[in-house]
Amino acid sequence: MKAINDELKLHDVATPALRDGEVLVKVAAAGVNGGDLAQAAGKYPPPKGESEIMGLECAGVIVDPGTTGRAEGEEVGCLLAGGGYAEYVAVPEGQLTPKPANLTLEETAAVVEAACTVWSNLGMVAGIEEGDRVLIHGGSGGIGSFAIQLGKALGCKVAVTAGSAEKLEYCRGLGADVLINYNDQDFAEELPEWADAILDVVGGPYLEQNIKTLRHDGHLVVISVLGGPKGTLSLGRMMPRRLSVTATTLRARPRPMKAAIVASTVEHVWPLIESGQITPNISERFPLADAKKAHERLASGANTGKIILTV
Repeated sequence: MKAINDELKLHDVATPALRDGEVLVKVAAAGVNGGDLAQAAGKYPPPKGESEIMGLECAGVIVDPGTTGRAEGEEVGCLLAGGGYAEYVAVPEGQLTPKPANLTLEETAAVVEAACTVWSNLGMVAGIEEGDRVLIHGGSGGIGSFAIQLGKALGCKVAVTAGSAEKLEYCRGLGADVLINYNDQDFAEELPEWADAILDVVGGPYLEQNIKTLRHDGHLVVISVLGGPKGTLSLGRMMPRRLSVTATTLRARPRPMKAAIVASTVEHVWPLIESGQITPNISERFPLADAKKAHERLASGANTGKIILTV
């Protein structure tokens, strides 16, 4: 089969051999994520025992159900530790989602990783609910676009940070209530003790500002450290307001934990997708052979929403 290597070129590799509890999926499309850029740069290797091929999500059709009892021909989304940038991928059964009834396979490939990431952090960790205030950093990206829509679908007030007026207008179109341009506004000054939950992709440099922005019993969830891993944290500021900080990653979790996240995401989020309250927001599509161009586009920061590769 054909797959993309770490030099972002198509090459021939063996079709994956199935382990117990896995299915073989013929890939229709794969999502492009920041983790893929990091892996291509040699900074984010896959967990031990997982595919060395890039690609943290895809959608396609089961061509070999292995030992699972799943049906050949079933259309599925796939949460992956790796392997999505290829014609075929082996997927643990617990990391399969149904294809939402109203989405194409390409659109499904654009929501799996974002849905699982956002729900596992804002829903399962921070426990957001109707009436809460949620701050989302990087609101115009794939994760941010999904998080805005999830927050609004759950009845929350949503604030976002982004780096241009155009990106902020895009966020407004998704339902964001408060728009902050991080190039000329300090979100901690704009939103003092405002947020019940913060979804952060910046990391260390935003740590103290995030703490200033949280309300009593607020929860900061850090899912990436694009700005660096180190920052200042004032415990004295946190304790009177009973604040919590959680740092998570999805890729490195053991398979049973991923299966639980996928199941919870399908239960709580798939109905919102099928009702049209959350949409994929694909910004651009590239053929698999043009993975390098897709990475360059994502790295430029110019896109809004999700970039996918079609196979």
